[in-house]
Amino acid sequence: MEAATEERLSADPEPEPEPEPRLVTEHPDNPEDYDASVEQKVETREEHGTETDSEGDEYETLTTITRTLRKTTYRPKHSDAVWTEDMNANKKLYGKDLSEYENMDLDELLDQLTPEEVDILTRDVDPDDDLMPPSQRTSYRCEKDPTGPLNRKRLIEHIQQQALNEPDRPEMVPYQQGVVRGKKWIPPPPPLAEQRLEEEIALDLGDEYESALGEANENELVDLAAILGFHSMMNQDQYHASLLGKRIESDVGWAGITRATRPKPMAPEPPNMTDPEQSIERLRQDDPDLQMLNLNNIKNMSDEQIERLCDAAASNTRLENLYMSNTGLSDRHGEHLVALIEKNNTIKEISIESNFISPAMIARLVKALLKNKTVEAFRAANQRSQVLGNKIEMEITKYVEDNPTILQMGLHFEFNDARARVSAQLQKNRDRLRVQRQADGMSCSFSIKLPASMALPGGGAAAAGAGESSDDDVAALPELPEMEEPEPEPVPEPAGDH
Repeated sequence: MEAATEERLSADPEPEPEPEPRLVTEHPDNPEDYDASVEQKVETREEHGTETDSEGDEYETLTTITRTLRKTTYRPKHSDAVWTEDMNANKKLYGKDLSEYENMDLDELLDQLTPEEVDILTRDVDPDDDLMPPSQRTSYRCEKDPTGPLNRKRLIEHIQQQALNEPDRPEMVPYQQGVVRGKKWIPPPPPLAEQRLEEEIALDLGDEYESALGEANENELVDLAAILGFHSMMNQDQYHASLLGKRIESDVGWAGITRATRPKPMAPEPPNMTDPEQSIERLRQDDPDLQMLNLNNIKNMSDEQIERLCDAAASNTRLENLYMSNTGLSDRHGEHLVALIEKNNTIKEISIESNFISPAMIARLVKALLKNKTVEAFRAANQRSQVLGNKIEMEITKYVEDNPTILQMGLHFEFNDARARVSAQLQKNRDRLRVQRQADGMSCSFSIKLPASMALPGGGAAAAGAGESSDDDVAALPELPEMEEPEPEPVPEPAGDH
């Protein structure tokens, strides 16, 4: 038993001796962490010499020199917490290695704290933390009871009044114009890359190119700049003229070559003088001359006028083009437009661009076009909501594919699928219309209108009162009596002198 114990003790490595505390003989930066010990040492030294008096006699002298030496040694106050560069592996905090704190449960530590300690811990916050509300970024905690409900307006007025009544702090040093206090900021030098860019670049183009460029005039240099793509070295007139191969005589010169061309003044667009009340009355009377109604840019129409306008246009049989762009239409007016499109079967073009109609209402308007299928052009772009959305675009695409009459659709589609399908359907409708127009042009048919008194044998169209006959009934027409040509009237002779 003793032999086994001795063998185990001999096998165990000897414990490493604890490092001795580092002694500092020089004055440390933080003397509070060190204990100073002073050692005094007295040194005595004798020096022998000779002196000569005034009479020339020499004397032997003995001088004794005494010197006190003081040596201050600084020792750390806690030798067990002294860390040197060679003790990084044995760092400890509160008697434990730092590795033990990595697997420690923080919730268990917080449960051991008292409410007072938790309150003190929560006051240690970062004032620049944007993830916390402003009321929790400060260590101040108001323990007063609220005197009433929060009135933000009165609180701001009180803070402003208090700030106005509080006197300004006097300046310790009065301001003096032109006096620089402190260190003046000097910008650092630019990087080497920028310095190289600012240096002049010298190119050796050869004698042939240098002579050609030296003898070139301004117009030839402008053409060369356009070919090389130096658009910023010329104005717009010179650039477009060089692309078209034209020559322009300009006295601008290279000094002001980059100045923009002054735009030509354009006359302002005249206001729309259409009277909405007069238009409503003409729509009610079904005026045959009112085939196009242009109400663009009229923004002073009331909701009641728009409602009466839509009701009058719904029962009109002459109107073909309705333009109401930039008139302030919204969803409450969209309901009347839906009723107008569903009831009227003569309108071929509708334009309601630049208004405030929602995407859902635009989808309802496109769906209303399927009622009579007479509208060929529908424009509703540039509304308040620039993006319709995938759901609305797919719904509008379905309505357009079911409409064989629509030829033009003025809407902005964001998704390529809806844009491609709508374009394909519009092209399909145009092709169908072209084929039908060609077929109608190749057919040969005519009609003859006869008076109702003339009856065809066998009960033709004229006998039925239609007054028209087809190709099959031409042979059955009765012979018409020949019309006698009227005799020419005698021409009076011109009056002359007899």
